[in-house]
Amino acid sequence: MAAYILKRILLMVPTLFGVLLVTFAVIQFVPGGPVQQYMAEARAGAGQGGAESGGLSYRGAQGVDPKRLAQIKALYGFDKPAPERFVQMLGRFARFDLGRSFFQNKDVWQLIREKMPVSISLGLWTFFISYLVSVPLGVAKAVRAGSRFDLASTLLVLVGYAIPGFVLGLALLVIFGGQLQWFPLRGLTSSNFDELSLLGKVVDYLWHITLPVLSMVAGSFAVTAMLTKNSMLEEIRKQYVLTARAKGLSERRILWKHVFRNALIPIITGFPAAFIGAFFTGSLLIETLFSLDGLGLLSYESVIRRDYPVVLGTLYFFTLLGLVTKLISDLCYVWVDPRVRFD
Repeated sequence: MAAYILKRILLMVPTLFGVLLVTFAVIQFVPGGPVQQYMAEARAGAGQGGAESGGLSYRGAQGVDPKRLAQIKALYGFDKPAPERFVQMLGRFARFDLGRSFFQNKDVWQLIREKMPVSISLGLWTFFISYLVSVPLGVAKAVRAGSRFDLASTLLVLVGYAIPGFVLGLALLVIFGGQLQWFPLRGLTSSNFDELSLLGKVVDYLWHITLPVLSMVAGSFAVTAMLTKNSMLEEIRKQYVLTARAKGLSERRILWKHVFRNALIPIITGFPAAFIGAFFTGSLLIETLFSLDGLGLLSYESVIRRDYPVVLGTLYFFTLLGLVTKLISDLCYVWVDPRVRFD
């Protein structure tokens, strides 16, 4: 087991290197970088100033002063060749130094910590609600396989799965936030949140988080519920269930002590990936729709503004988190099912 874990950890290094190398190479060919944006803003400012003063101070046609341009390139680190900048970036990332944002004048780690509470709120509620509903629903569907309840619940969860989260969120926002005005239209808390009592803060938070969580969780029931149902049905058909029935065990005892424990193996092993994925999957559109300042919106804005330290830093963080989560998911197989041996 130790050798397997060590090998997986060592394999993370070339994976991270490949992801960062491809992204860094693509960035070099993307137009409109920080230096180009500064030059465009300088030309626009010079043009506006020339128009206001009768054209005497217009310098847009002459471009940006070469010395000033060299200073801007040095400020952003573009005065060095791309290979040298890439090696320096790898050295910083090896020390878990993600750099500093070009435009927000903050460390990337600080930005991630500031945006994390929103993503954690959405992720935790989505994860727990989806599993607390899907697993019992899957068990009930397996016990009543082929019944009207099974068909109706399958149709319902598949409809929820087919509707994109942002479409459902838009509908909920228009109906319950705009027309009925039952829920707020934006934000995670009210403007007077700090003035509320403890109970008032809890109610205010739940009041704001309801619509975003419903938008994200509606499509997550289908996969887990159907996986639970199929796993239960597969275990029910096995020989040990017939043996337990022949010994006179009750159906309730067989279902919950034997069948349910074995059926949960593929579900439990997917907990780490689902737990981490709930933080980031589909959060961009939901955060934009409900004006929630989270990690998804941070990544999107950094790409649009060409804030390369934030782009590469968050990519490194997300990729490393995903690789570690995948390793934990694989190790869960051994923890849940002792028959599994990676050797």
